[in-house]
Amino acid sequence: MKILIDDANVDKIKALYDYYPIDGVTTNPSILTKSGRKPYDVLCEIREFIGPNAQLHAQVISPKAEDMVKEGHKIVEMLGKNTFVKIPAVPEGIKAMRLLSQEGFGVTATAIYTPMQAFWSAKAGADYAAPYVNRIDNLGADGVAAAKKMHDIFKNCGFKTEILAASFKNSQQVQELCEYGVGAATLAPDTIENFLKNACVTSAVDVFISDFENSYGKGATMLNY
Repeated sequence: MKILIDDANVDKIKALYDYYPIDGVTTNPSILTKSGRKPYDVLCEIREFIGPNAQLHAQVISPKAEDMVKEGHKIVEMLGKNTFVKIPAVPEGIKAMRLLSQEGFGVTATAIYTPMQAFWSAKAGADYAAPYVNRIDNLGADGVAAAKKMHDIFKNCGFKTEILAASFKNSQQVQELCEYGVGAATLAPDTIENFLKNACVTSAVDVFISDFENSYGKGATMLNY
């Protein structure tokens, strides 16, 4: 499973990249607005930092397919290869996905709540489909089950499309989709950090250090003893 950062805060992105093998960054209009900066200023800074081989996902705003396609051209022109144009899975968006995919652009279908949205996105040539796992839960359905169903549809129909699961409330949701073998998940920085936050683990490590230092002296390590 690829893991991407769902944020436009460059400092947070850099901090996570320092520790974890991250595969890229996703953004959306709301995330970019929260940055308080001009969209392409922050997107270009993210691209410069993550490099040309990592994925960067940026979303169109226009409501009409023809304008979505123009925005997609501009996004990729500004951000280079391995940039995926995010397009909402609505009728105009499906049309835009088909047109851009036919031109060879990377496409991510977003704002997905139902399996049939995912199906039409895949049939239109999308590389990724992004179900909103927790938002589906909030509607009284099962977001993890919905993402699994979409994954099965792609495999059973022979589509190239992968799941890029989004909108999580906890790491358990991510773990279930990881176990199921979905293609990718995009996570807020806090969610990524919470994967390895565990008081039991911290306590065990503290005991190891304490035992070693009690025997060999304060500050002793395998480097200096």
